Amino acid sequence: MASIFTRIINGEIPCYKIAEDEHFIAFLDIRPMQKGHTLVIPKKEIDYIFDLDDETYNGLHAFAKRVAIALKKAIPCVRIGTMVIGDEVPHAHIHLIPINYAKDMKLGTTAPKMSDAEMRDIAEQICNHFA
Repeated sequence: MASIFTRIINGEIPCYKIAEDEHFIAFLDIRPMQKGHTLVIPKKEIDYIFDLDDETYNGLHAFAKRVAIALKKAIPCVRIGTMVIGDEVPHAHIHLIPINYAKDMKLGTTAPKMSDAEMRDIAEQICNHFA
């Protein structure tokens, strides 16, 4: 059975897309820790990030860096924190989280609920800075 992320890639489930290329896609987390919390994933469904072949692993990180640069320009913050947990969804992914303090990435932290319009606006702001 396809992971929820593969279903997003295939267009079966909508997302707030930030960026996409032939191998990777980035979209807003629907349960963000902070405003702008973004997930970056390979289109190839592989459960564990360290099972990715070197080319995909390195490409995922390079793509995530481009997304992080756009995210930092769009969302006021001190830096973009990164996190790889690996057990929430059986599909390798990187969390990019705008933070001002380390505590902003505490597991279980959630940003205030945002409307669909707010999520679309955040995604568009980040997209506008993606290069």
